[in-house]
Amino acid sequence: MNTGNHYKLSEFLIWTRRDIYTLIVLALIPTVLYQVLDIKWLAIPWVPIALIGTAAAFIVGFKNTQTYNRLWEARQIWGAIVNLSRSWGIMSRDFTAGSLPDKEAAEIHRQLIYRHCAWLTALRYQLREPRSWENLEKSYFKEYRKFYTVAERDGKLEEELRKFLTAEEADYVLSKKNRAVQIMALQSGHLKSLKEHGYVELLNYVELENILVALIAEQGKSERIKNFPYPRQFASINLFFIWLFVIMLPFGMLNEFQKLGDHFVWLTIPFSVVVSWVFTSMEKVGESTENPFEGGANDVPITSMSRTIEIDLREMLDEKDLPPAITPSHNILM
Repeated sequence: MNTGNHYKLSEFLIWTRRDIYTLIVLALIPTVLYQVLDIKWLAIPWVPIALIGTAAAFIVGFKNTQTYNRLWEARQIWGAIVNLSRSWGIMSRDFTAGSLPDKEAAEIHRQLIYRHCAWLTALRYQLREPRSWENLEKSYFKEYRKFYTVAERDGKLEEELRKFLTAEEADYVLSKKNRAVQIMALQSGHLKSLKEHGYVELLNYVELENILVALIAEQGKSERIKNFPYPRQFASINLFFIWLFVIMLPFGMLNEFQKLGDHFVWLTIPFSVVVSWVFTSMEKVGESTENPFEGGANDVPITSMSRTIEIDLREMLDEKDLPPAITPSHNILM
């Protein structure tokens, strides 16, 4: 997530510079052929190009709206996870181990809260796993990664989980495919054991289990966005329409600038590049918003949100040695 007021124009130009180079070449070739080699039949009437441009504008607007909706839904899901996590911290501390000595009760509270931190850790690592349709490995996205780090791609899940789980629990969880679900299963089993020993009242047990069910539901919503891409047929037609318009645009501008005078034909190059750049940049913005968990600069900052939850929950245990909040790197917050 970008935490600045806006991206700088220089950043945007660097991000799209490869497209700009291509657009210059696409505008330069027909203009040179038309003006220098006098191949006048290359000029195309403006009306069909304008119709294609209108269609391209509609389809790129549709895509950007839908990809923004995916991003906003992902942010709402993690907002719910934040709220449910804080509720879990309060309820697991106040609803459990009431009849036990303070030291034993504190250990149970620590286990329940630390196990929840392990769930957050496993979930964010799962959501950062690459998918074939994601964009982070493309050159123009990959290049921007020098400005920030993605903890889940640079770190190891095993090391992070062992901070919150016992060695036995960590080994068990790491042997499974969906680690986050298995941590929830351990959490539920622990609650059941506490209830059977009389350390949790029945009504409180039901409320705590309801929190777990709600958290699993939010995990499922996150996995739905992660594992189901923006439909490829819409992404493909968007790409085809944009580049069809971009390729044809300079051919349509030739006659329009010729009407102003022979030397004005060369204005086809800069104006074609500017108009085409607007369309290709809108396409790239939509593409960078498609997958809100992949680790891009515009994603939902689940690493930072998980750290915030961890700090809140560990403060409920009155711990003093807390990890620092994650801060933006070059205005990018993960």
